Amino acid sequence: MLFGDTSQAKTHNNDIHSMNSKNSKGKYRIGNVHLTATVSMSLVLFLIGLVLLLIFAARDVSTHIRENISLSLILKDNITADNTSRIERYLQSSKFVKSFDYISKEDALKEHIRTMGEDPEKFLGYNPLMASFEIKLNADYANKDSVEVFESKLKMYEDIDRVAYQKDMVTLVNDNITRISFILLVIATILMLISITLLNNTIRVSVYSNRFLINTMKLVGATPWFIRKPYVIRGITNGLLASLIAIAMLGVLLLYIRNNTGLNLLTLEIKTLVETSVIIMLLGIILTALSSYFAVGRYLRMQTNEIYLA
Repeated sequence: MLFGDTSQAKTHNNDIHSMNSKNSKGKYRIGNVHLTATVSMSLVLFLIGLVLLLIFAARDVSTHIRENISLSLILKDNITADNTSRIERYLQSSKFVKSFDYISKEDALKEHIRTMGEDPEKFLGYNPLMASFEIKLNADYANKDSVEVFESKLKMYEDIDRVAYQKDMVTLVNDNITRISFILLVIATILMLISITLLNNTIRVSVYSNRFLINTMKLVGATPWFIRKPYVIRGITNGLLASLIAIAMLGVLLLYIRNNTGLNLLTLEIKTLVETSVIIMLLGIILTALSSYFAVGRYLRMQTNEIYLA
C-alpha cells in the first residue's frame, strides 16, 4: 500500500507538472502573439505617421512659399502723409495681406546704393526712387485670381502709381504646388489603405489564436459583448502602446535625418508634430478597437465545426 500510494502521488505530481508546463507554454505563446501583434501595429502606425508627416510638411512648405510671394505697391512722389496713412490702414485691415513694410524714398535709395554700389542722386541731382509698400500675401490669397482682385482694389487709390509683382511666378508656384499635392495625396491614399489592411490582418491573426476559447464562451451562454469586451480593451491598450512606439520611431528618424543629412526637419511647426502624434494615437486606438470587434465577431458567427476548419 505504501508503494502504491507513493506511485499514485508521483503520477499525480507529474500530471500537475505537465498541466503547469502546458499552461506556462500557452501563456508564453499568447504573450508572444500579443508582442508580435503590438510590434507589427507599431510598424504600420509608423508608416501611417510617416505619410502624415510628409503631407503636413508639404502643406507647411507650400504655405511658406505662398506667403513669400510679394507685391510692391509703388507710391507717387506727391503723395501726402495722410494718404500714405490711409493706404496703410487699408493694408492692416485687408484679408489679402499677411504683413507689409513701408519703404521711404530715402530707405529705397540706401538699399539701392548698398546692392548696386552707386548713388543715382549724385549724377541726377535728385532721388529718382519712389516710396513703396512691400506686401506679403496670406497663403489662401496667393493665387492669380485673388491677386487680381486685390490689385483692382488697390488701383482705387489715386496716389498709387502701380502694383508690381511677377504674375508668371504666382501662376507657376500655384501650379507646381497643386501638382505636387495631388501626387502626395494619391501616394498617401494608397499607403493608408495598405497600412489599414496590414493592421486589420495583424489583429485577426492575434484573435485567431483564441478562436476555440471564443467558441467555448459562446457555447456556455456568454453574450457577444461580454466576449468581445476584453479583446476590444486589449486592442485599445495594444494600439495605444503601438502608437507611442511609432511616435518614438518617428522622432528617432527625424534626429537621424538631421544628424546625417544636415536637413533640420525638427524645424517643422510644433502644430504639425502635435497633429501627427494625435492622429497616430487616435488611429492606433480606433483602428485596433474596430478590428478587434469585427475579428471576434467573425468567430462568433461560426458554428463549432467551422471553427476547426478556420
